[in-house]
Amino acid sequence: MDPPPCPPPEEDPRATNGGGGSHVSKTTKKLKLSFITESEIRDEFSHHQPGIARINNGSFGSCPASIIAAQKSWQLRFLRQPDDFFFNHLQRQIIHSRTIIKDLINADHLDEVSIVDNATTAAAIVLQHVGWAFAEGRFQKGDAVVMLHCAFQAVKKSIEAYVTRAGGSVIVVHLPFPVNSNEEIILEFRKGLARGRANGRKVRLAIIDHITSMPCVVIPAPQLVKICREEGVERVFVDAAHAIGSVHVDVKEIGADFYVSNLHKWFFCPPSVAFLYCRKSPLSPDLHHPVVSHEYGNGLAIESAWIGTRDYSSQLVIPEVLEFTNRFEGGLEGIRKRNHEAVVEMGQMLAKAWGTNLGSPPEMCPGMVMVGLPSRLGVLCDDDALNLRSHLRENFGVEVPIHCQVPRDGETGAMDKDGCVTGYARISHQVYNTRDDYIRLRDSITQLLDDGVTCKMLRRE
Repeated sequence: MDPPPCPPPEEDPRATNGGGGSHVSKTTKKLKLSFITESEIRDEFSHHQPGIARINNGSFGSCPASIIAAQKSWQLRFLRQPDDFFFNHLQRQIIHSRTIIKDLINADHLDEVSIVDNATTAAAIVLQHVGWAFAEGRFQKGDAVVMLHCAFQAVKKSIEAYVTRAGGSVIVVHLPFPVNSNEEIILEFRKGLARGRANGRKVRLAIIDHITSMPCVVIPAPQLVKICREEGVERVFVDAAHAIGSVHVDVKEIGADFYVSNLHKWFFCPPSVAFLYCRKSPLSPDLHHPVVSHEYGNGLAIESAWIGTRDYSSQLVIPEVLEFTNRFEGGLEGIRKRNHEAVVEMGQMLAKAWGTNLGSPPEMCPGMVMVGLPSRLGVLCDDDALNLRSHLRENFGVEVPIHCQVPRDGETGAMDKDGCVTGYARISHQVYNTRDDYIRLRDSITQLLDDGVTCKMLRRE
């Protein structure tokens, strides 16, 4: 079947649902009487490998069959007549996708929203910008970038590539885990800012995760951004790779200069695609995509919309993805709330069965929860965590990340009846998950304990 032709702007009903969040509300009103059924959800994710308890949506996300079909349709439209598609359709459709994202995140201006490949690309854009300021003498050598210790490795490497080599210093804020309250995080962050300002230095950039990955915790990003403003931090970048679809996102409430979230993790887009919000300021013209094309100098959003011949289809299906989320009661917000409630319930069930703890209170959990593993497993290093994860996949059909958290000097870790809890499973919940997925994980760990298996026995020579 031939893919449908691209409608002109005046014939595209989606394009008329512009700003102020009206796109979301109008679509929801139209579809609210015919919500998706459980069998339809099963069909949408029937391409998932059978026999696997897939409770790791947080790593790579999930894409419904209807969105995969829509992506293929866009790919064929390009391949059928690429010149016509390039000149007459591609940029208009990217603008349409950006408009939807602008409304979802409550941005003021369309040119504040760029679509990029992933959060790694966004970090490169922001840190390249900061690195140039050090290299060109606008920032003093030794001025600081403050970051959380659990930032994504790609962010740490981007700091190394762009900032430290240009003369910037890095202050790492170590956050406690398990964590009991936002106040614990805020206290450590204030200490980090104080270290950054020591000896007359200035904090030029603070990098704040909205949801840390491993371990997974919702960070009080709006409060930390407010503290940065009070303390004179020049720029704030919120790395929210897991955020949209997992927590509420309102960029004006958060108040950061830069905010990125992947759209393929919790928003059902095919990989890979993300948005980067850059608050409008006199610095905006100095932000550039690291891949330079003929669009260089036309603004970051335009530069990002063309970085050479490639497959842009994951950016083009955003309207179809929004339609998919609106098949659920409450739309994206309803999905988010139900995922949160379900993953907390499953986390508490596992912790009770294993006699352990959650890594943070429910209100600090997104669509993911850290659940303590029994101390008898002996998760004592990152290799132990990886080996246990592989063992669960290969022998029990369970896909779940494992985190090792050995208390540092002076810290007291969580305890179970046999000792200190040093291993945590990060469980996710997405619309395709069932209770049986988590029961399989529960029973797999119980079986390992009954068999006397420890991580030491799983170590590979």
